[in-house]
Amino acid sequence: MPTRITEVKTPDTTRTTLRVEGALRLEDAALLEQICLDMKECSGKSVTLDLADLCFLDSDSAHLLCRLRAEQNVSFEGLHLFIQRVIEMAEQNDKSEESE
Repeated sequence: MPTRITEVKTPDTTRTTLRVEGALRLEDAALLEQICLDMKECSGKSVTLDLADLCFLDSDSAHLLCRLRAEQNVSFEGLHLFIQRVIEMAEQNDKSEESE
């Protein structure tokens, strides 16, 4: 299933929410990162990623999501247990590499 990224209209005027659907591989994750950076730069709003409809996440994309959360204050919502666990494992791996 291809990746689909759409902006979700919400009543929260301080955040921009993007829904990510399908399978997220590195090429699509890099595009998502650029979209998040552009949206934050243009609007000044924080970005939330709705990952409820994400069915696959590779490890490279998980690392990229971790970087978005750490460096750009991007938040996640709608995480399924499997997707959440992949992101947590990537964060642990990133932290262990930093301490070496």
